Amino acid sequence: MRTSSPVSIGVPSVSLSDLDQRSREIFRSIVETYLTTGEPVGSRNLSRMLSLQLSPASIRNVMSDLEHLGLLYAPHTSAGRLPTEGGLRFFVDALLEVGDLTKEEREAIDVQVRGAKVPRTTEQILTEASQLLSGLSSGAGVVLAHKQDARLRHVEFVRIEPLKALVVLVAEDGSVENRIIDLPPGLPNSALVEASNFLTNLIRGRTLAEARIELERQQKERQAELDRLTAKLVEAGVATWTNNADDVGTLIVRGRSNLLADLEAVDDLERIRLLFDDLESKRDLIQLLGLAEQGEGVRIFIGSENNLFSLSGSSLIVSPYRDAEQRIVGVLGVIGPTRLNYARIIPMVDYTAKLVSRMIGNPKS
Repeated sequence: MRTSSPVSIGVPSVSLSDLDQRSREIFRSIVETYLTTGEPVGSRNLSRMLSLQLSPASIRNVMSDLEHLGLLYAPHTSAGRLPTEGGLRFFVDALLEVGDLTKEEREAIDVQVRGAKVPRTTEQILTEASQLLSGLSSGAGVVLAHKQDARLRHVEFVRIEPLKALVVLVAEDGSVENRIIDLPPGLPNSALVEASNFLTNLIRGRTLAEARIELERQQKERQAELDRLTAKLVEAGVATWTNNADDVGTLIVRGRSNLLADLEAVDDLERIRLLFDDLESKRDLIQLLGLAEQGEGVRIFIGSENNLFSLSGSSLIVSPYRDAEQRIVGVLGVIGPTRLNYARIIPMVDYTAKLVSRMIGNPKS
């Protein structure tokens, strides 16, 4: 996973060719130490760690050059150096060597995500994947599923008050969604039954988006067959899902307590609090899905280089998963501190996403 192309880090672009072998080794050692310990590294310790025979003074000169490039910074005047967020991005894009999972690691993921040989809903599969990623990464496992891509099986209207009804929507994977909608005054119970039967026949095997298109087509063709009030109810039954801007999908997060470990300052605690708030409010999840659809494979977001989840001081590693038609229907991955073990987590997220895709696309596999 090496590249010599320029990497934008908020300062003049840096490419691998801008660093000689000595600078690369010093920079790599500082980043790898940070990813392991979270601590800054000084020139004296580096002189003992490096395979190159360099004096602390020579190392300090190189560190100063790397700091000038925006790759390193000193947290305190007399301290060693830490990688900047831009430095981490440069390391991940240009220097990180990502291997493959071992056979044993693949088998362990298979066992946990596949679970017992009993039928499970998509949400149960995704929950297992989230728990797995949390346990293996010591971060928080996160899964976002786009509900509107579910294939539907049944819908039913149940009156709960004179002017309110519960709409029960059942998907082919067994998941169930409930919504409360307003009823037109004077609507008879027979209209609820008629609307339920009509919509069940219309949505079976379709996604909500497809059902909406078909509904509009059939309403034009069969307007005379539908009572005015029933037609209004039928439309409301689909619109209650398709037009709900706040319902962007199912969010599953496991292992949030891992994010509270090793907090070193009040600022860290505040960052995690904001992260939790963002997760609860599902802010920017549509953007996350959009970013996942822009390319294949694993996507890595480091620190404040994007606005997802107010991620300053955190990293997000995600990969899309697909349904039987190879459409992207969600993303899964890991949220954690910027010093995540990228080399280990990237192939882990990639393999888990592919496994989930196979299970959703072929539930009997």
